[in-house]
Amino acid sequence: MGEGKKVKYGWLLTAVFTVLSVLYVCPVIIVLINSFKRKTYINREPFRLPSGKTFVGIQNYVEGIAKIDFFNAFKYSLFITVASVAVIILCTSMCAWYISRVKSRTTSGMYYLCAFSMIVPFQMVMFTLSKISDMLHLGNPLGIVIVYLGFGAGLAVFMFCGFVKAIPLEVEEAAMIDGCTPLQTFFLVVLPILKPTCISVAILQAMWIWNDYLLPTLVLDLRKYKTIPIAVQYLKGGYGSVDMGAMMAMLVLAIIPIIIFYIACQKYIIDGVVAGAVKG
Repeated sequence: MGEGKKVKYGWLLTAVFTVLSVLYVCPVIIVLINSFKRKTYINREPFRLPSGKTFVGIQNYVEGIAKIDFFNAFKYSLFITVASVAVIILCTSMCAWYISRVKSRTTSGMYYLCAFSMIVPFQMVMFTLSKISDMLHLGNPLGIVIVYLGFGAGLAVFMFCGFVKAIPLEVEEAAMIDGCTPLQTFFLVVLPILKPTCISVAILQAMWIWNDYLLPTLVLDLRKYKTIPIAVQYLKGGYGSVDMGAMMAMLVLAIIPIIIFYIACQKYIIDGVVAGAVKG
């Protein structure tokens, strides 16, 4: 009887989560469908497939790329995302290793500060952040990498600390006996073991940074630098008019890179998240 209930509820949960998955994917499919329609038909028939009179091929893509200078925005988005993720992984993994191996009040305080930073609402610091970034001249692609490091460090340190605590200390002691310095031990021994968590952190941070609109708006000099989410907003005209066809096309182009990156790395994300949550 118990086994029968388990099977019954298992099928029920599978059906519920299947429906939820479809609902989550539907908006992306709708955006893709409408990116091939004439803009006058997008509001009238948003859920219909393109037909003879509504289908425009890649015209929306060509117009969108020209209107917002998409490739220039793509360049800035790609640089900021790659540089920020690389800096976050390098700095936070070293910080987590230090916190996990050096037991003191200072390292304990550092850990709890990183954990606390995850629950502080962004709205509490956005105005101060904007003022300080202007004072320090961080309104450029290099400067915003430092800002992203500050905001991304909390979750990354939390995940790395959990994984580092699961690494046997004897592995590092053996490396030091063989003559490795602390830096060599970290880069040659610890960091390769941290690969699953590194990829998990990279996926989570890349998805956030690539799609982020608010932080670049507050920090970047928008006269010179525009990321894709910011550039897409320039498809809005006066009096509330929006070129919906071009906007849908640009949203599709913005989604594709991060989906490819996620699919390529998804097999590592579960192992990394679980490993980082086992010990904290």
